[in-house]
Amino acid sequence: MDIDDWRRKIDDVDKEILKLLNLRAAYSIRIGDIKRRDGEPIYSPEREVQIIARVVRENAGPLTAGGVRRIFERLIDESRKVEKDVTKGNKERSE
Repeated sequence: MDIDDWRRKIDDVDKEILKLLNLRAAYSIRIGDIKRRDGEPIYSPEREVQIIARVVRENAGPLTAGGVRRIFERLIDESRKVEKDVTKGNKERSE
């Protein structure tokens, strides 16, 4: 295989990652609805610590633990933003 073949493989993986990221965001919206209904805060630091610890523990590499941690910190931050925006009624998704 040449570099173009590998790039096509990466493009395919990127499409799948994007699909899964949006699925995760949709789940975050549902969680935000439940939190709003139950009067719970959007920010749950204990849950975020649990998520980071789990994904770092489950990481088989070649990504480093630090790399996985940074990726998921950002992912959680964006998920929290989606929860917050939808909870406040802000449906804009163009940022």
